[in-house]
Amino acid sequence: MDRMRHGLWTLLLGSALLWLAAEPTFYEADTLFAWREVMTQLSGVLAFGCMSAAMVLALRLRPVERLFGGLDKTYRLHKWLGIGALVFALTHWLWVKGPKWAVQLGWITRPPRGPRPEPSNAIEAAFRAVRGLAETMGEWAFYAAVPLLLIALLRRVPYHVFAKLHRMIPLLFLVFAFHALVLVKFSYWGTQLGALLALEIVAGVCAAAVSLAGRIGVARRILGRLEAVEPLPGAGALALTVAPQRWPGHTAGQFAFLTLDVREKAHPFTIASVWDERSPRLSFVVKALGDFTRSLPQRLRPGQEVRIEGPYGGFTFADEAPRQIWVSGGVGVTPFLAALQQKALRGSPSCPVDYFHSLTAPDEAAEAWLRALAEAAGVALHLVWPQRDGRLTGERIRAAVPQWREASLWFCGPEGFGEALLRDFSAQGFDVRRRFHRELFAFR
Repeated sequence: MDRMRHGLWTLLLGSALLWLAAEPTFYEADTLFAWREVMTQLSGVLAFGCMSAAMVLALRLRPVERLFGGLDKTYRLHKWLGIGALVFALTHWLWVKGPKWAVQLGWITRPPRGPRPEPSNAIEAAFRAVRGLAETMGEWAFYAAVPLLLIALLRRVPYHVFAKLHRMIPLLFLVFAFHALVLVKFSYWGTQLGALLALEIVAGVCAAAVSLAGRIGVARRILGRLEAVEPLPGAGALALTVAPQRWPGHTAGQFAFLTLDVREKAHPFTIASVWDERSPRLSFVVKALGDFTRSLPQRLRPGQEVRIEGPYGGFTFADEAPRQIWVSGGVGVTPFLAALQQKALRGSPSCPVDYFHSLTAPDEAAEAWLRALAEAAGVALHLVWPQRDGRLTGERIRAAVPQWREASLWFCGPEGFGEALLRDFSAQGFDVRRRFHRELFAFR
């Protein structure tokens, strides 16, 4: 989380400081319309910076994923940038429109405009010639982008609706890039701010082109065949077994994007198996959470072709702590299944592990399977069914693991459960910034 916050604030504060250095009239603004001019430029710079960074993060680039500690963290930052773009774009629009409305209502009088300086060169003259077009296109793109961004933030909107509408964002970004190129104050281009804006325009336009061409993640895509589809009644999920044509291997805890239907966008699922060249298979546990996943039992058949993209993620159980505590709830068991298999293959675990899993419903077969995996891996397993045993809480975990202060905690499960554990352990003095690890699988 710290890397995401640092990335966001570095972009915003860095852009604001470069703008301040490039805009000397900021210190001289003493009227509403003078403030309108400078604040329109500042809000536009910040809005476009958020848009461009969000477009680049959407490319799922390996260096960016490593920088922020996993693709789940990258997508969370992508979401924050989308919110920032919406807020700053709305601010920009209000600074443009607000004073005009005030003049029309007779609340204020617009001061007389002086003569506009002549263009200093042919490029500035060309920009000025299309200024009206850039303003109109930017305004209408804003009106189109606002509902699309709100839909992206509203989880009640079905995923397939969100995915289809979200494909329009790169096209709108190209309009915003033209708007920014023409309407940013021309004097900025000779400053460090101009260099930043040029980089943002080029990077964002390239990212938009890759997205519109459907080439995001193409270098990590492979084909596979669905071998088995097994219901898991106790977990309310499906277990899928896929045979990939080729696979680079993965670390326990990572995930991949699966395209199970060419009419649907790829969906992220955690890999529930360890990679073994002797038995080249990938397992996924799919929870029926949305309209797409609920329809899978009727749509999937062994033998059908699927597309796999990955692996992604930084939830890999790698740290320097002398002890680990694993906690999962419901379908959050998936990365730990792979981790248990990985430890069993390696022999004795690298450090003592206590694994707590909160069951959705009692399932003797699933419990027996988990116990066998944990025994083979040398992991202490604690199974909790809330209706029978009471809720799994931080206090309960600490009572079972007296050495919890020296451990790291790895969590995957419902977001509310994770937040409650984070607050609970933080209140007890646990170093949650360094030792509390979790997947942020809510990509919206």
